[in-house]
Amino acid sequence: MNYASLFRVTLLALVPTIAVALHPASAQAPTPATPAPSATPAPPPAETKSPGDLPSTAPSATPPAPVQAADPFGEQITLAPKTVIATKGTANWDTAYETLVASLKTLSTTLEKQGGKAAGNSMIVYTSTDDTGFSYLAEIPVSEEPKDLPKTITVAKSPEGKALKFVHRGSYENMDNTYEAITNHLDDKKLEARDTFIEEYITDPLKTQDDKLVINVYVPLK
Repeated sequence: MNYASLFRVTLLALVPTIAVALHPASAQAPTPATPAPSATPAPPPAETKSPGDLPSTAPSATPPAPVQAADPFGEQITLAPKTVIATKGTANWDTAYETLVASLKTLSTTLEKQGGKAAGNSMIVYTSTDDTGFSYLAEIPVSEEPKDLPKTITVAKSPEGKALKFVHRGSYENMDNTYEAITNHLDDKKLEARDTFIEEYITDPLKTQDDKLVINVYVPLK
C-alpha cells in the first residue's frame, strides 16, 4: 500500500470516441386520398366539457422520497484548530493500520486513566511519506488538558486552515482507491496541496470492524 502517490501527477487516460452510424430514415408514407364529399350533411358535433368542468378522479400525487445527499468529494472547508493529546509514530505500509490503531489505543487508555473524555473524533496526521512507510501524529481532541502525561504524549493543536474534504467508506486496505481519486481530483482542478494530510475517524477504529470504517480525509491547501 503506497500513499506516496497521493501528490504525484496522474495522467488520465483518454477515452476513445466511438462513432455511431445512423440508419437512414424510413420512406415517407403516401398521403391518403381526400374522400369525396358526402351528400348528407354531417350532424353537429356533440357538446363537450372542458377538463375544468369534469370532476377530478385522478389520485393525488405522492411526494417523492427525499434523496440522500452524496458524501462530500473535494468540498472546500476551513479546519478549526482543536486542543488534542498527541503522540508521534512511524510505520511501514504493510502494517500501517495496526500501528495507527495501537497509537490511538495508547492515547485513549491514557485519557481514561486521567479521568478525561474525548471531545471529538480521533485523527491521524501524516507528516511525511515515502515508498516504504510514513511518519504521523495520532491525535484525540480533549476539552481540558490532562496533567502528568507520559513523555511520549503531548498536548498540541490540530491542523487548521483551508482544506478539501473527502469521505472514505470501507476497509483501510481499500483506501488506495480513495487516495487515487483524490490525486486525480487535485490534478484536474490544478490545486496544490501541502505536504500533509489528515484522516478523521468518524467511526471509532478501536470498536469498528475494518470493513465498516467511515473516514473523513482532509487535504490542506497551499
